[in-house]
Amino acid sequence: MDGALSSSWDSDDEYEKFIRRMNPPRVVVDNDSCADATVIRVDSANKHGILLEVVQVLMDLNLIITKAYISSDGGWFMDVFNVKDRDGNKIGEEMKLNEINGFIRKSLGEESSYIPSRRRSIDFTPSSDHTSIELTGTDRPGLLSEVCAVLTDLECNVVNAEVWTHNTRAAAVMQVSDKGTASAIADLEKLSRIKKLLYNVLKGSNKSREARTAVSMGATHTERRLHQMMFDDRDYERSSEDNGNVCHRPKVTVVNWFDKDYSMVTIRCKDRPKLLFDTVCTLTDMQYVVFHGNVDAEGPEAYQEYYIRHIDGSPVNSEAERQRVIQCLEAAIERRVSEGLKLELCTSDRMGLLSDVTRIFRENGLTVTRAEVTTKGGRVFNIFYVRDAAGNSVDPKTIDDIRAEIGQTVLQVKGHSDHLKSPQESRARFLLGSLFKSRSLYNLGLIRSYT
Repeated sequence: MDGALSSSWDSDDEYEKFIRRMNPPRVVVDNDSCADATVIRVDSANKHGILLEVVQVLMDLNLIITKAYISSDGGWFMDVFNVKDRDGNKIGEEMKLNEINGFIRKSLGEESSYIPSRRRSIDFTPSSDHTSIELTGTDRPGLLSEVCAVLTDLECNVVNAEVWTHNTRAAAVMQVSDKGTASAIADLEKLSRIKKLLYNVLKGSNKSREARTAVSMGATHTERRLHQMMFDDRDYERSSEDNGNVCHRPKVTVVNWFDKDYSMVTIRCKDRPKLLFDTVCTLTDMQYVVFHGNVDAEGPEAYQEYYIRHIDGSPVNSEAERQRVIQCLEAAIERRVSEGLKLELCTSDRMGLLSDVTRIFRENGLTVTRAEVTTKGGRVFNIFYVRDAAGNSVDPKTIDDIRAEIGQTVLQVKGHSDHLKSPQESRARFLLGSLFKSRSLYNLGLIRSYT
């Protein structure tokens, strides 16, 4: 019986590949029809998850989607995207235009699985240079510092990482290498110890919510995984005490269009990069199919409209399901919102650097709400969003003290004055450049960046 089922699935897979060979995806990148944006048209045989695949490629290429028109009724998928670069301009380079075309074709081509990908990224392939660690647990002040301290004690160097916090929960995907080999961690006993110690840190004293740790040698699409991890962790579930923040949430509505058996989802919120990816990612994870859609993000507010059905063909069919869709989309939008003062760290990489920097944050009463850690060519480029331990704006004197300890030019303040308790005082921090502590810089190993 199992053999018969396997044979049937193999036959279906071969048939789908045949259909794709007969109807290859068509991608047109047009720089002439729109005055202020590059237009990308994608036609392809339809399959669940195809919309997410295309949006994920555009996001990985650092393109901003200002408008989108989605249609996938029947067996065919037809989408139009208006995109700009990070500076808000049309894509001017011919090489970049060809790159966009090629990556979308590859993502949707004959060999593509069409499965919404958590493991594939256009710029990230499986590597023997690092081990991927996935963490979820209860957020608290100093958590990132404790995680980094454990990894440093175990002689693991954090090469890349992304950390999100939302609704008292925290999730992280971290790529680490072994200090001794500068490659992935091969010792199974050491991997088991890493998981156990990090689990203890993440669990803390919380008895009601679970913590999770996982390690992998394979590649992972970081942002894709973070959405899935936080969704699996049910970060969308709000406590009754959170009702007072309703006015600050995205405006999400779900109504049924009974004539067509669709549910119509509308979203209005402040626009930001990667917003479309975040909402499409969550709808796909919840097993909904977008049949039609309209996206407009040309102003400060973004508008998204989707006509959806569950993968089984039914619209949203209960009040409980409707509320869950709303909550999950709100969470998807809020996870990446950059709350707090933005700090950028740029210096030479060394073992334990991230542990030292996050320890200094913790000792000065700061908590990290989101972080991006990148290492290239022996240099680190880290971004931290921080607030004080109570979740409030940061005192400018605290930032001055931290920059004096880490290095005025090594750690830059990139946030706005409204993230500081006193905008007038915050301007004074730029006058302290000559007062940094050279001894602390030497102890941190950062003073080398000045020589």
